[in-house]
Amino acid sequence: MLISRQPGLRERGGIWGMCIFLLYTSPLSCLANFSQAKQLIYKIKEGLPSGTFIGAIGIDLNLDFTVEPPFLFSLPQKKVSEQYVNLNNTTGELYTSATEIDREALCPDNSERQGCVLSLDVFVLPQQYFQLIKVKIFIEDVNDNRPKFLVDVIFMSVSENTPINSRYAVEHSAVDPDLGLHGVQTYWLVNDFGMFTLDVEENEGGELTPFLIVTEFLDREKRAEYITDIIAEDGGTPPLLGAATLKIVITDVNDNCPQFTESQINVTLHGNTTKGAHLARVHAFDPDLGANAQISYAYSERVPRDTRSLFHLDRITGVIKLAGKIDTGTATFHKLTVLAIGPGCIPAVATVVIHIIKVVTGPPAVIARYIAPEKDGVINLKESEPAFSPIAFFTVKNIDMNQRVTCNLEGAGPFRLGPYQLFKDEYLLETTEPLDYEKTQEYELIVVATNSRGLVIKTFLKVHVLDENDNAPVFQQSLVEISLEENNPPDTFLTQLQASDQDSESRGDVIYLLGGDAPGFFVVDRVTGVLTVTTSLDREEKETYRFIVRAMDQGTPRRESIATVVVTVQDRNDNSPRFINKDFTFFVPENFPGYGEIGVLSVTDADAGENGWVALSILNGSDIFLIDTGKGALRARTSLDREQQGTYQLWIEAIDGGEPALSCVTMVTVLLLDVNDNPPVVLFPQSNQSYMLVLPNTLPGTSITEVYAVDKDTGMNAVIAYSIIKRKGGEPGSFAIDPETGNITLKRELSNRGLYSLLVKVMDHGQPEPLYSTVMVNFFVNETVSNESYIQSLLTREADIEVEERPWYIGQMTEGPERYELFPCQPVLIALSVTCLGLFFLVVTLTSYICCKRFKKHRKKRSEVDIPLKMKNGSPQVVNRKLRQISNI
Repeated sequence: MLISRQPGLRERGGIWGMCIFLLYTSPLSCLANFSQAKQLIYKIKEGLPSGTFIGAIGIDLNLDFTVEPPFLFSLPQKKVSEQYVNLNNTTGELYTSATEIDREALCPDNSERQGCVLSLDVFVLPQQYFQLIKVKIFIEDVNDNRPKFLVDVIFMSVSENTPINSRYAVEHSAVDPDLGLHGVQTYWLVNDFGMFTLDVEENEGGELTPFLIVTEFLDREKRAEYITDIIAEDGGTPPLLGAATLKIVITDVNDNCPQFTESQINVTLHGNTTKGAHLARVHAFDPDLGANAQISYAYSERVPRDTRSLFHLDRITGVIKLAGKIDTGTATFHKLTVLAIGPGCIPAVATVVIHIIKVVTGPPAVIARYIAPEKDGVINLKESEPAFSPIAFFTVKNIDMNQRVTCNLEGAGPFRLGPYQLFKDEYLLETTEPLDYEKTQEYELIVVATNSRGLVIKTFLKVHVLDENDNAPVFQQSLVEISLEENNPPDTFLTQLQASDQDSESRGDVIYLLGGDAPGFFVVDRVTGVLTVTTSLDREEKETYRFIVRAMDQGTPRRESIATVVVTVQDRNDNSPRFINKDFTFFVPENFPGYGEIGVLSVTDADAGENGWVALSILNGSDIFLIDTGKGALRARTSLDREQQGTYQLWIEAIDGGEPALSCVTMVTVLLLDVNDNPPVVLFPQSNQSYMLVLPNTLPGTSITEVYAVDKDTGMNAVIAYSIIKRKGGEPGSFAIDPETGNITLKRELSNRGLYSLLVKVMDHGQPEPLYSTVMVNFFVNETVSNESYIQSLLTREADIEVEERPWYIGQMTEGPERYELFPCQPVLIALSVTCLGLFFLVVTLTSYICCKRFKKHRKKRSEVDIPLKMKNGSPQVVNRKLRQISNI
């Protein structure tokens, strides 16, 4: 059954399925019950997506889905083939699963005739409807595989004498897992060069084999190989292609014979030429390869035997040398016929004509005797040889008595030829300065001997300079400066070091090594000189790395040179500003002048340049405070009053100049220290015009009233002491005031009625100078207040107070009028002063003793000067009590 259903396909599928059902059952199967096995066949294409409809088993079986209980469909076991389909248990519909069906993988050895089948067993349940349904799903092939050659390059050998229309099978044909038309259908060449074509033959099994056909004559000497692509094409729509490189090698055949480069050579030979002299060389060429191109040389049979013996011919090289002594009396002319013989060829012919010049007195002969190593006329000299090193001796022989022979040297180079000491006809060839292989590797010299008749004899020399390890590698740059941003990734490329060595072979091979001062995370490739860093660098840890790199050759002894590498790590904004303290606290006296420096906020940034520039700003309280960005000094715009606000908390932000900018925040606490800038304020009595009624029968020791004052300052600046400094009315000593509480008590009976006035001084303990206020305390001594206007007139009447001002601590606790009387006798006054001074020193000694004991008990406490400020209750009354004790003394 086909997968792609048109409208009404489900109905037609049922009819078709029933036909298949009838095909595989007996004529009576329609009347049989459902317990018999039945078979359904469907067809689908490979590679369909998941959820594609295959067939409806229930409909194709004409089942009645209205029965109760309803039909159920199930697969009895999960086979490998069943992983490709999903079965709806209630409708019996089959769908493709998530596993794509690949016909070539499912049926790898299946042919087109056999077909690829998925077999399923489906149970129809429940038991009363039980049936076993055999379902076969035929998988149809699609063109989803392209042809593929088993090798990437196919080599073929074709002889150059191959006849036209010769056929060569291409052994490595392409394979295509698809079937039928989807398999390989044809082959073709991308480029046939006008020399080849392809034909395809099909064997009995249906396999196609490509054949290479030669269409033109081949010539290996013109072209030795042809390279093109062979294409395999299948029959799909569109067709898929596979390609491989086809390399056609033209093999050689012996279709060429040797040919001489010169058919005739003329040689002039003096009759006294020495044995072994090189006369001529014949040369022939055969364009064939290998054994087909081998050439040997031989004399023709026409050359007489004695001539062959006189002139030796090398059969391999074609060199002709003088092998005997020339008899100028018998012959002055020789004709040598030389044959070039190749395999299977008619020999090529060349003629060498030798003309012999008869001499009455032979030319001078130059005999060379080598001191330096020599082979085949080539002298080898080390470049380390010093100047004036001897190379060879040259002896001139065969000199007529009447002739004079001179020898000189031709050719460029540091050489000279001169007579050796006093020996006649002996010449020494030597160097004039050291040789340098790196400048010149080879010299060609000619020793020229000339007699008086103008006859010239030349001896050719070749001097080969042997290289030695006399040069150290040289860096292109002796100082290599590298800049690298910090936080680089590991194995970052830095540079490639380059050094050259003029020496040859291994003596000029350079390897690179790091010096001992190089950190371990720098690595240099020994061969390429590539310098890398294996770790991430941090400029704040180290900004500059300086180390050496060695370039060493492989000669003996080894030579090396060094270069200095300087790696500068460039900054990145990777560090936030940082205050030196987590937070700051500044103590400033109140009334500190505006724009005065309260404190300095020290901030650092480990980065450099703009990344390390830090700007400070106040996030809150900028209307009161300002900050100096350059110095970090915190200032107040105006004078601060502790009584208005004693503590300020500011948030200061530090921002650097990087991109993006980084910042940090710190808290600054400004504590205002109290300054004694407020005198005590008297709250009671409310004015100098107020008064208090005191009964005449008031007993001494009675508390009459009190003076109450406050001070806005703190600490000792707010500790208040009370004292009576002036009086009006009454007897001296009638009233006393408590210096701590301001409580006024009656000390003597009041004998007189009327108005009493006390001028009370209220003074703090501030430093450097205490502040004070005064208040007038008025008492009206009487039983009643009968005429208040009279009292008010007394209060407003200006009158002098009789008693002079005294300090508050003198005599407040002493009763009796004698406290204010002046002593008439000066000695008594002096004695009293001495006594008071002694008592004062006694009190000081006792106080010191008590303080020492307390210091030992509390070692963490401050010295005796601070003890009154740090007692347990922190009460200023304790201080006043100490002062009162001193005043009482």
